[in-house]
Amino acid sequence: MTSKTSHCKIVDCTIRDGGLVNNWDFSIEFVQHLYNSLNEAGVDYMEIGYKNSPKLLKGAESAGPWRFLNDDFLRKVIPNKGHTKLSALVDIGRVDENDILPRSESLLDLIRVACYIQDVDKALELVKVFHDRGYETTLNIMALSNVMENQLIEAFELIRESVVDVVYIVDSYGSLKPNDMAYLVDKFKEHLPNKRLGSHTHNNLQLAFANTIIAAEKGVELLDASVYGMGRAAGNCNTELLVAHLPNAKYNVRPVLDMIEKYMLPLREKEEWGYIMEYMVTGMLDEHPRSAMAQRDSSDNRDKVVDFYDRLTTPEIAHSK
Repeated sequence: MTSKTSHCKIVDCTIRDGGLVNNWDFSIEFVQHLYNSLNEAGVDYMEIGYKNSPKLLKGAESAGPWRFLNDDFLRKVIPNKGHTKLSALVDIGRVDENDILPRSESLLDLIRVACYIQDVDKALELVKVFHDRGYETTLNIMALSNVMENQLIEAFELIRESVVDVVYIVDSYGSLKPNDMAYLVDKFKEHLPNKRLGSHTHNNLQLAFANTIIAAEKGVELLDASVYGMGRAAGNCNTELLVAHLPNAKYNVRPVLDMIEKYMLPLREKEEWGYIMEYMVTGMLDEHPRSAMAQRDSSDNRDKVVDFYDRLTTPEIAHSK
């Protein structure tokens, strides 16, 4: 019997999205152990960082090397590539396309282009460049919960005609409920019948896993996740939950548990991510977690949840200095 989710593939984003937590300060040993664990677990893709260009980034010198992957460096990190493919994300305006080798000369298989709705045209130009160089490509439209329907319909027209392989439904603020996810998947399927779909969820309302399962059961193919949920702010859908849940004989959760025991649990003692009250508040209000991240960074205000809630929900004081 084939299940409703036998088409699914897992894209582990621990290094890329998790890097937003610790400024990509992962040791080579950490990343190698993660790659080997994911490969043994049967995970389909590992997003090993950003392929942005250091010269176009502020603060590049302080960030770890996973912020702008160098091809020679990658070959040293992953000398023996297994079945798990490698992915990198780029942001509009932060990547020099001349820094991207043809796929035949690179360890990367998949390049994903992230953008906001107003930049879909620019993003698709980049997608075309990467597609012509032989890569699998995705378009990740961020902050969909804040996009107007008419903007989405316009974007769909451009996307339908483009060469992009997979189009992502991204819940940047972790504010979508399962019925919102179902609605969006239906809308994307209706307007993009010729495209495969992906989902990227955040866990502000503890719904990342639920939303991902809903997406999977409705035919979404690429499912983003991260080990122990490590990702910006509230973090992502957990890789270990997906590996354990998806009925696919090739998936095996034990190597992921090993990664968590040896590396993620100690890291979580030093770095903070996950279901935390300030992130719950921004998720509930459908807004960017930056205010919550600032609150968590301030030793005076951290955990003053009621005050934070009042600041965000009282119109007359929301913008006062």
